Amino acid sequence: MHNDETRGVGKGILIGFFAGAAIGSLLGMLFAPKSGKELREDIRIKSKDVMDDAESYLAVAKDKANQLINEGKKKSEKLVAETKEKVDALLDEAEKVLADAKVKASDAVKTGKEKVEKESDKLKAAVKAGVDAYRSEKES
Repeated sequence: MHNDETRGVGKGILIGFFAGAAIGSLLGMLFAPKSGKELREDIRIKSKDVMDDAESYLAVAKDKANQLINEGKKKSEKLVAETKEKVDALLDEAEKVLADAKVKASDAVKTGKEKVEKESDKLKAAVKAGVDAYRSEKES
């Protein structure tokens, strides 16, 4: 049910309850053997009682509605806070993984560059030794 429909049904039930209580009380008083003055006094007292009951019921309903609203607010605020914490933790973890990946990639590039330079130096030395050997062989 939609919220408006729920209110309409609740309001109808409340009106029916109080109307039924008032009519029942009035019928009981009308059929009781009493004088007009006593009957009027009883009607005045009963109508005051019904009004007091209605005010009391409405006050309790209002308090319960406020409690439900406050509980809903607290639960939603808690849910938002927990979600924010989880998102922040995930972002922190993602940043750590990215930083680790950058460090590992940087290390791998540096290691690869050093290996290439060493191999290049070895190759140059081997070529130079070959050229020197060829010259010395040619000169002899």
